[in-house]
Amino acid sequence: MNKDNPINADYALLTPDFMLDAIESTGIYPASGLMALNSYENRVYQFTGDGELRYVVKFYRPARWSREQINEEHSFSIELAEQEIPVIPPLEINGTTLHEYKGFYFALFECRGGRQFEVDNLDHLEWVGRFMGRIHKVGQSKPFTQRVTLNSENFLIEPQKFLLGYEEIPDYLRLPFDTALNLIVSLTQKKLEEVGQCTQQRLFGDCHPGNILWTDNGPHFVDLDDSVNGPAVQDLWMMLSGDRAAQSLQLEVLLEGYNEFCDFDTKELQLIEPLRAMRMVNYMYWLAKRWSDPAFPHNFPWFNTPQYWEQQVLALKEQIAQLQEPPLTLPDFNF
Repeated sequence: MNKDNPINADYALLTPDFMLDAIESTGIYPASGLMALNSYENRVYQFTGDGELRYVVKFYRPARWSREQINEEHSFSIELAEQEIPVIPPLEINGTTLHEYKGFYFALFECRGGRQFEVDNLDHLEWVGRFMGRIHKVGQSKPFTQRVTLNSENFLIEPQKFLLGYEEIPDYLRLPFDTALNLIVSLTQKKLEEVGQCTQQRLFGDCHPGNILWTDNGPHFVDLDDSVNGPAVQDLWMMLSGDRAAQSLQLEVLLEGYNEFCDFDTKELQLIEPLRAMRMVNYMYWLAKRWSDPAFPHNFPWFNTPQYWEQQVLALKEQIAQLQEPPLTLPDFNF
């Protein structure tokens, strides 16, 4: 996204001793080892410090975000936390939330536990909707100036260009894959043009159920690493699952909570399938672009196999059909 990170692009340098030294450079001294957490874009570890306090340390992928972009995300997290919205902001240590050690940016967070959010629990879904409305109310107060914008150029055209030249796709799938990819890009752009301009605001950006942890006191939101400017519905559609009737019910419940704090423009319902298509294409692009990172072949062994690309051709064709269906509606929805 931005290329002025400190230049140490080799994650192999992040040995346990190196990371412990980096953490200790902030004045925090781990009393335990580092336990790797489920993260691929960055390197994230949990540890216990002095006084039995538990922390999470995130080492940012070099050359992805600039210092200014990371600081803008941190500021958004802190702004939300100051409004008593349950996000986990980075800790300010020695006057800063973003630290640098021998070419790597990193940040420290309080470690908070929780179980995965269950999207089929409608009471919980409404609760999340209320907090998302509060997040967006804050997000609307000003735009990001350093972070990227969720648009077709960044999340569809750039991935399309990369994938059309990606040499790992088997020869026998080249034509069907390229045909399906080009058609889904064309249809998605057409749909976006039909919807027209929507309000662009600061978003969580990657609000899927895995980034919402549940406790007895309700949800808290983790990992704003993909914060972007974009339409509000981007932070809602990934919590929908099942058939059309199930998604309509889930969306209605989400918006019942959401609209208590922030008005939702129902025109954005037309963006759900285009945004889903953009995410599909961008996910393939992300995996292909990161394949030289040893963590990716280890954690995604099914990628770059003929079976994987066959499945993607089918998935793209299914999404093409979805793009040609009427958008999700809420006929009985009133505020």
